[in-house]
Amino acid sequence: MAQASIGDSEFDRDTAVTQREPGVYDVELSAGWSIIRALNGGYLLAAIGRALGDALPHPHPFTVTAHYLTPSVAGPAVIRTESVRTGRTLSTGQASLFQYADDGGEVERIRVLASYGDFDTLTDDVRTAAKPPGIPPLEHCVRASAGPWTPGDSSLLDRLGLALDPATAGWAAGRPSEKGEMRGWFAFADGRDADPFSLLLTVDALPPTAFDLGLPGWTPTIELTTHVRCRPAPGPLRVSLATRNLAGGFLEEDAEVWDSTDRLVAQSRQLARAPRVRPPRPNAGAGN
Repeated sequence: MAQASIGDSEFDRDTAVTQREPGVYDVELSAGWSIIRALNGGYLLAAIGRALGDALPHPHPFTVTAHYLTPSVAGPAVIRTESVRTGRTLSTGQASLFQYADDGGEVERIRVLASYGDFDTLTDDVRTAAKPPGIPPLEHCVRASAGPWTPGDSSLLDRLGLALDPATAGWAAGRPSEKGEMRGWFAFADGRDADPFSLLLTVDALPPTAFDLGLPGWTPTIELTTHVRCRPAPGPLRVSLATRNLAGGFLEEDAEVWDSTDRLVAQSRQLARAPRVRPPRPNAGAGN
């Protein structure tokens, strides 16, 4: 397979924004990044991230916090950005993604607050106690092509080269570990290398940890905060997700993304709504 370069891949085309006027950008959201019944939140965040990257004086997303207000659908959307503060090393902006309602009005889908900087100006000093996740080699992991991972639309999986650690893939065969963990390899199916904007997708691309808790189904994101720590090296990425607490119908999901040089390149935390579990149906032959 020929490797797609940054700029001509499907991900780049489907997150491309066009400036309509200063601070206002048009984007055509693609159905190709759908999962179960909605567009993936990381894909949407990457499109908004591109608009802010164009609107702000600094090029790279350092921290991005998104609140998902209503589900987005494929089709035209508009991103409205605003510069909040500009400093020497960081600039902060906010953005909202809108789509058009049946009456012609705008419906706000996502609201974002983000700080941008320049990775090329950062020092090489790294002091960390974090360690990459222990994931088996790619050839020993479970690929999406091995069987259906999600109910409903799984177009997103066709665009990614995902392979899960078998220790966190038992749910796909009806045997969840109930530990709330998910680990695997991430890459684009067309060979595109990762960059800071694609990391906004990576943190939200694996199946949700709710599946490993025995709760299959749509797990909509309420809020997602992503820290992009540096520009990733070429090659596949390793991603680990963990949930420690599900309560009141909501769960948190912490993510780490590591590149081919064992560098921690992104971290995130999101709050998501747990899938609604339907009560079991009574036995057909049971008496009333």
